Amino acid sequence: MSVMSYFLRSPLSRSVVSGWHWRSAKAELQQPDSNGRVVLIGAGPGDPELLTVKAQRLLQQADVLLFDSLVSAELLAIAPRRCKKVFVGKRAGRHAMPQQDINQLLVKYGQQGGLVVRLKGGDPAIFGRVAEEAAALQQAGIAFAIVPGVTSACAASAYCGIPLTARGSATSVQFLTAQFADPAKQPDWSGYQYRTNGTNPTLVVYMGLNRLQQLCAGLASAGWPDHTPIALLDQVSTKQQQQLQGTLADISQRLAANPLCGPTLIVIGEVLHQRMTVDLSLLQTTAVA
Repeated sequence: MSVMSYFLRSPLSRSVVSGWHWRSAKAELQQPDSNGRVVLIGAGPGDPELLTVKAQRLLQQADVLLFDSLVSAELLAIAPRRCKKVFVGKRAGRHAMPQQDINQLLVKYGQQGGLVVRLKGGDPAIFGRVAEEAAALQQAGIAFAIVPGVTSACAASAYCGIPLTARGSATSVQFLTAQFADPAKQPDWSGYQYRTNGTNPTLVVYMGLNRLQQLCAGLASAGWPDHTPIALLDQVSTKQQQQLQGTLADISQRLAANPLCGPTLIVIGEVLHQRMTVDLSLLQTTAVA
């Protein structure tokens, strides 16, 4: 009897081989872990290649995927075929489900075990309601982590050639949203008073296209001059990217003549006079020779 034959017939070898087959079968079936965990991931602004490597790896391991309306089909395709995909998107005036229901879904799937991925457009921590979802998970005792994503403001700077800060124009940048839980609510414009000493920040407004007139009127009430440059940056970093520039005095009329479909980022400030000429063809996918 050969050494190999003896080994395969021994009780110890049968235990080792049996254990190997059991582990292989489990890995092949990709059974979800009994201890659920949730990862809140930023999908970036639109260009699927702006997804981080860490986010891609976690997407490939997802058992359940809850995704927003701004997540591209290319990113959804990264998840394994066995993954359960649940649409929970929200756009202005069109919500697939209330935020509270999304929180409950995250808890529900997290308690079932496996890896739950919550995929959000842009960055989860910038107007992404990450705090609300994290609070629900923490209260339920479910382990979670957050993976940052490229937010629209950074993408706008890179893809539209706009320096969000620049010496002599703006030494700081402020992000604000035009959407609130109470639709009638407006920002406290006294906090955005125009400074005549030239130290005004660049303002970047998320979700403000439908409130453009109120935005311009609010800034005018805070002393911003009519000639202040303002740019509407639509579908940033995608093939449908468009730009529309004007001033506080005329941008609403320009938009009426050239409608945008959104999502649209609004940039306000003197940095718009220092635009850079970027060649987006350099970022396109090309075949490697």
